[in-house]
Amino acid sequence: MNPSRSSAKDSYYPLFLDIAQKPCIVLGGGKVADRKVRMLLKFGAKVKVISPDITNDLQLLAQKGKIHIAMRRYRATDLRNASLVFAATDDEKINNRIRGDARRANVPVNVADNPDLCDFIVPSIIKKGPVVIAISTSGLLPLLSKKLRQEMETIVTKDYIRYADTIGRFRKFIIENVEDKKARREMMKKIGSMSMEELNSMGLKEIKRMFLRPRT
Repeated sequence: MNPSRSSAKDSYYPLFLDIAQKPCIVLGGGKVADRKVRMLLKFGAKVKVISPDITNDLQLLAQKGKIHIAMRRYRATDLRNASLVFAATDDEKINNRIRGDARRANVPVNVADNPDLCDFIVPSIIKKGPVVIAISTSGLLPLLSKKLRQEMETIVTKDYIRYADTIGRFRKFIIENVEDKKARREMMKKIGSMSMEELNSMGLKEIKRMFLRPRT
């Protein structure tokens, strides 16, 4: 292994992408591809699966209109206009070919179980409402990422989800309706000093009244 390449892969730059309604290509139709597809759907991607063989679960998703399937072998033109590509075939030569085509097309690619061929890796993800937590060991030990995810899932309770949703909607409201940036910062600073339990008990309407009541 090239030492410089190994050191460059010691860590990945964490980044959250907006893939809602963006075309994402999954090459392969097995269980690994199935997992990739389901996670992409959670974030609203437009998913196309290309493989001569697919699982029954993927077929069912296609029948429900959630994904598009092309039951054939991979072609280089399949990457055209793609936002992300996932190579999840059981053929190493095809995965390497996909990697090369993606590089030439400047499309980020993830090759299953081969971090050295990946432009990005998929972290272990917790998604509960608007709360998204991504955990990674930089491809070194996925098992640890899974363990950490399982532990953190118990921490992110419904109270956190409600808090994030309510205060997130309030923040959006004041950005759209309060022109004074200093006033907005003061509002969010005050909210930050209040407990989650107190804010959850109030709800969005009461929070709006508390901060935006007419001054006398």
